[in-house]
Amino acid sequence: MFISEFTSFLLLLMSCQTKTIKVLLGLFPTDLESVISVETSLYGRKDNVTCNEGKSPDEVSNTNCSLVGVTNVVKERCNGKKVCELSTDVFGRSDPCGATAKYLQTTYTCLPAFHRVICEHSLSDLSCDQGQVIVVHGADYGRRDQTTCLYGRPANQIQNTACSSPTSTVAESCQGKNSCIIKASNSVFGDPCVGTYKYLEVAYHCQCKWAETLS
Repeated sequence: MFISEFTSFLLLLMSCQTKTIKVLLGLFPTDLESVISVETSLYGRKDNVTCNEGKSPDEVSNTNCSLVGVTNVVKERCNGKKVCELSTDVFGRSDPCGATAKYLQTTYTCLPAFHRVICEHSLSDLSCDQGQVIVVHGADYGRRDQTTCLYGRPANQIQNTACSSPTSTVAESCQGKNSCIIKASNSVFGDPCVGTYKYLEVAYHCQCKWAETLS
């Protein structure tokens, strides 16, 4: 179960704990050219009201429970994507408060951005108009569905849709440049799922060069 609301251009998403928390950070249907930008994220418990249905008083009494580093993990997984799915597996075996019923709470905004998909072994040119530079929101190399980059591929190469490898390589190569050529290949990004035909997703926007200097 999750609750999503829109307030002052900031979205709040809540997911109550089950054995595995799976959260979809989805955007409004009219906002197809926007991508996720995570502001804050909490995994734990900060009050005794949220996600308290069916819980005993002992399970919701600890309101000082928060796993360290959650925001960075969620940012790495979700920034620059149109949709993002999470499970507690991304936090490893860390449990900030074992007997407490926890929830994942995330605030994020929707940023206008160019969204590029580059099939494995292909090249793409990220570019901006004259006087502007590239600002990378996020990039991910892997496969998350069976419909993207499927032409000419056997079924066994597109079956694994749980292959995700967030990467900072695109930002390191392209940030602040007017244009940048990127190749989607294992030699550049490693191979997160051997035998699967992958693709690179990149989200970026163009910013006036003087604005970058001021920031």
